Amino acid sequence: MSLLDYFKTKKKSSTASTAKERLQIIVAHQRGERDAPDYFPKMKQEIIEVIRKYVQVETDQVSVQLDQNDDKLSVLELNVTLPEK
Repeated sequence: MSLLDYFKTKKKSSTASTAKERLQIIVAHQRGERDAPDYFPKMKQEIIEVIRKYVQVETDQVSVQLDQNDDKLSVLELNVTLPEK
């Protein structure tokens, strides 16, 4: 095994693990949306519109999640990546 083969193999496994992690994130996100109420997509869009009144952000820079516990407790989580200016 040459030195170049070592780096090629490592890069492929790194790419595969990165793809696996991304897929897990997507699946978890879709599972979370499946249990969300019907009004959630519209509420999410309206929250993004309100944020845009004050700061110019892209849709992918805003994450809105609704977590529901067994205790009938709902938590709305909002993460916004703000520009540096």
